[in-house]
Amino acid sequence: MHAIDGRASEVNGTVDVDLAGSQVRGVSAGRVEVPVRSLRSGNPLEDAELQRRVDARRFPTIVGEVRTATPVDGEAGVFRVDGDLTFHGVTQAITGELRITSDGDRVRIEGEHVFDVRQFGIKPPRILMLRVEPDVRVTIKLVADRA
Repeated sequence: MHAIDGRASEVNGTVDVDLAGSQVRGVSAGRVEVPVRSLRSGNPLEDAELQRRVDARRFPTIVGEVRTATPVDGEAGVFRVDGDLTFHGVTQAITGELRITSDGDRVRIEGEHVFDVRQFGIKPPRILMLRVEPDVRVTIKLVADRA
């Protein structure tokens, strides 16, 4: 399993959050775009091969869109999110949990999900004699300012 780190300064998007003071009551919509070139595993060989495999020039952006977000019982600020993820020109339905908190005019969104790149039409590479696993752990930590 590989961890991928996207550079937050390159992320664009909007999230519509229902706030009551500093408490997040709900999420009605959201869209986040991440440039593929910003993904890093920490291994330069893997990163170069990843960019080639995912055809970053042809598919430069990963897009996540929220369809529904439902509060998780007993866990303040945690939401079960159903949405769509478009990567490498393939859109897949995704379900996961996000923790959404607010401290005034700033909203923080955090979550983690494991993806199998084969679901997006990507064959895991072999580097020299090594086989790269198809599972990729993606961690998201976003900070959004109130518009």
